[in-house]
Amino acid sequence: MTLNELNIDASAKSNAQAWLDGSYDEATKQAIRDMMSNPNELNESFYRTLEFGTGGLRGIMGVGTNRMNKYTVAMATQGLANYVKKCFSDIAKPKAAISHDSRNHSREFAEITAHVLAANGFHVYLFDGMRPTPELSFAVRHLGCQTGVMLTASHNPKEYNGYKAYWNDGCQLTPPHDTSVIDEVLKIKDVKDVLMSGHDDEIEIIGENVDSIYLDRVEQNAINPDIIRRNHDVKIVYTPLHGTGITLIPRMLKKLGFTNVNVVEKQAVPDGNFPTTPSPNPEEHAAMKMAV
Repeated sequence: MTLNELNIDASAKSNAQAWLDGSYDEATKQAIRDMMSNPNELNESFYRTLEFGTGGLRGIMGVGTNRMNKYTVAMATQGLANYVKKCFSDIAKPKAAISHDSRNHSREFAEITAHVLAANGFHVYLFDGMRPTPELSFAVRHLGCQTGVMLTASHNPKEYNGYKAYWNDGCQLTPPHDTSVIDEVLKIKDVKDVLMSGHDDEIEIIGENVDSIYLDRVEQNAINPDIIRRNHDVKIVYTPLHGTGITLIPRMLKKLGFTNVNVVEKQAVPDGNFPTTPSPNPEEHAAMKMAV
């Protein structure tokens, strides 16, 4: 069976064929061939290119132009790199900070992002492990970066991942930057247009050196430390829902002086499958059942 024999969108056929003919790994091409037995899945995976929305990409993980995978992440990063270099053409070596959450493939996507930016002449600060999104925002400003990337799908189901791009003010991309980045991404017709490796010596691993400064700044912003001292033993129940909060929240509460913090241990282990909850979204009652 060939793609032309399938009853799918014309753009899906074109995009899938380009991947079959392009410089993509054999496992990816085999996955496309396997999807031919499920035209709906193939159509959904390739009918469009995953677009930047509120500050970046977000989608189901898998093979395809409309999926989060190493190639769509690399192409998005190349587009981001091209745009940042245009906007900051007076800076010989722009800088970027990168972090990620506990979701499946987040570390892989973060490292791919780092390699592409380094290959494009950036000095890259890559966190040594998962960190919460606010710390990435802080790191962009603290380290004087022109951009930053957080690999996270926030509260979406486990099948999703995402790519949030930040500007030099530590905020997510807003118009016109978001659409300008995707315009750059759309100019990339093949993965061969992406600088995937080179200058890896420009990737600097960061961690505690930024964590301690960030936590100090958070402490300095406590509105009324006296209230904490008087009520230090107020009972606090905390669950990270298998996510990144476990890296800093208990530590921050202790630093502030709280002495009765109860962590939901079964949900304190980072896990992109979120095994103990039907949803990683704390706004849903079912997600907080174990904490309650």
